[in-house]
Amino acid sequence: MKHVERVNRTLAHAGSIVDVYQDEMVLPDGRHEMWDFVSHRMGAAAVLPVLPDGRILLVHQFRPALDRMTWEVPAGARDSKEEETMVCAKRELREETGYEAGEWKQMLSLKTTVAFCDEFIDVYLATNLVKVGEQVLDEAEAIELKAFTLEELKTEIFEGRIQDSKTVSAILAYACL
Repeated sequence: MKHVERVNRTLAHAGSIVDVYQDEMVLPDGRHEMWDFVSHRMGAAAVLPVLPDGRILLVHQFRPALDRMTWEVPAGARDSKEEETMVCAKRELREETGYEAGEWKQMLSLKTTVAFCDEFIDVYLATNLVKVGEQVLDEAEAIELKAFTLEELKTEIFEGRIQDSKTVSAILAYACL
């Protein structure tokens, strides 16, 4: 079976988080096409924080790609390619929620959009949460925090109100534990 083959990659835009490339591809029939490729420089971690009463914390924030607010699990990019995703997950939980967790478990490792992007996100379950302070947000962040039951979140997913892939994946993986 013949496969698609990349014969050239050209940097089209170097960004602060992602780089965008134009790939020249040879198709199985020999034709050439240009495809877009987005390289995420750092990778990321996400956290499903479960309170002692079983409710799950989500953050509400504006996402310019959708031009609206979304409910999501706390998440963020690694500070460097060498940073362990667990370290990133712990930092993001503390910064975005003001909580720390007594127990951690990696649930998933995701490739978010395999058709054109290499971004990965490791998703962790955080339990035995303890409130240790207030949120420590970046200047550009305005994040509301809210606790939901698992049933409420499943309804939000299946009625199309929660659509973020890392959040949907984290909640449904947790529901299957």
